[in-house]
Amino acid sequence: MGLVLLVVGLVLFLGVHTLTMHRDIRSAFIQSLGDGTYKILYSLISAMGIALIVWGFARYRADGWFNVWYPPVAMKHLAVALMLPAIIMVVASYLRGKIYTTLKHPMLAGFKLWAVAHLLANGDLGSIILFGSCLAWAVYDRISLKSRDDAGAPPIPVGGVTNDLIAMAVGIVVFLALGFAFHPVVIGVPVFGV
Repeated sequence: MGLVLLVVGLVLFLGVHTLTMHRDIRSAFIQSLGDGTYKILYSLISAMGIALIVWGFARYRADGWFNVWYPPVAMKHLAVALMLPAIIMVVASYLRGKIYTTLKHPMLAGFKLWAVAHLLANGDLGSIILFGSCLAWAVYDRISLKSRDDAGAPPIPVGGVTNDLIAMAVGIVVFLALGFAFHPVVIGVPVFGV
């Protein structure tokens, strides 16, 4: 049951986010529903998707855990090491500097690195479905950006190296907060000292 909820949540969350890649379909929805209604529905479906992903994965972990492969301990350490640049990339998408201009889409790059890191560290079926789906979606989104006319993101001014230094500092703080507080408390899996 947990895997079913997880998959339904992924279909809702990634499905509604895939809709934004198809600008003509998105425009048709906005035109028929109105901008406000579209945004409310988009947000509600996204929230429902996240709730089902969290609930489904928790149920799966409690009832139906199934290992496909057993990652070596080194993969868990590699995953932790990959998470720092992944988080910095995501932060750099909002504090735009050289990282942004080099990667062009640091949010997607960080999201892909997050998914790869978690695929390396987890060999169970639920994790493969969750992180594999997220990785596939991010790759598809990045490819779709090459054929779209718009930038795919709100216009944020691009600064210089100072923005990169701030993004790195914020990224380190978020990395430590996720590793020491969020992941062990909310997810139930310790990150450091494993």
